Amino acid sequence: MGERQLFEWVLVSADGKPVTASNGIAIAAQKPLDQLHDVDMLVVCAGLEPTPFAPGHRIHHHLRRLARHGSMIGAISTGSFILADAGLLAGRRCTVHWEYADLFRSRYPALEVSRDLYVVDRDVFTCSGGTAALDMMLHFVSQASTPDIAVAVAEQFIHPQIRRQEDHQRLEVHTRYGIDSPKLVEIIALMEAALENPLDVRQIAARVGISARQVERLFREQIGTSPKGFYLSLRLARARTLLRQTIDPILSVAVECGFGSTSHFSHAYKRAFGIAPSDERKESVRKQVRPSKGVRALW
Repeated sequence: MGERQLFEWVLVSADGKPVTASNGIAIAAQKPLDQLHDVDMLVVCAGLEPTPFAPGHRIHHHLRRLARHGSMIGAISTGSFILADAGLLAGRRCTVHWEYADLFRSRYPALEVSRDLYVVDRDVFTCSGGTAALDMMLHFVSQASTPDIAVAVAEQFIHPQIRRQEDHQRLEVHTRYGIDSPKLVEIIALMEAALENPLDVRQIAARVGISARQVERLFREQIGTSPKGFYLSLRLARARTLLRQTIDPILSVAVECGFGSTSHFSHAYKRAFGIAPSDERKESVRKQVRPSKGVRALW
């Protein structure tokens, strides 16, 4: 598009050997990370396992080495965990895929975590993953050439809108639930923002300026369930994420999701998912400590 070479790249793995992705496809690397020198930018790509390396791993040393010598260091999806363990996110804004945000915040409480698609903070950048990597790439294309070239590349990818870094990762409420009522969108947004201290139907109705009966009708007609049932499903989904991704006590998870007791929480959770919260946590821990079949990160 620019009629000149703007970028060149090399694929690097921890040991120079091919990396097997979570879908089973092996990706060849051209050299090991310790042989990488004098690069303008390094991108840590990680997948389903957010922390494949123990603290103090040589990977972290080489990332810091490259950063000290002027390389921009970045991460895609759960690669942000690796940058955090290397100490490269201290004092900088960052982002991570929304599914891992709770785990990330609990593990690195001092870091400033954003819901943005991607964040570029001086010489460090992070990206939530998925198609957000395309938007971030277009940002760097624009910097290396012109905005017109970035637009041309976006059109080549049939990417009709270049999203800004501050755009949020998740779809808007009306798109996620396939609804067209502005009032219902407002109600669901209220619910999602008040999981720890749930509002009752009358409180919700008062805040959006309609009657409780109208709230009930909107949910019945457009969602196919009651407001109470829908609200409960949101709180339980949040609880499932916390149980799987954090080490918070079950009581803390229950309170954070609006349940007054662990017994009430456990009953509702088992009825929804067929498994008790304690068993969910044990299963999650078992998966996290299983022997690794190989490094699941790629540079």
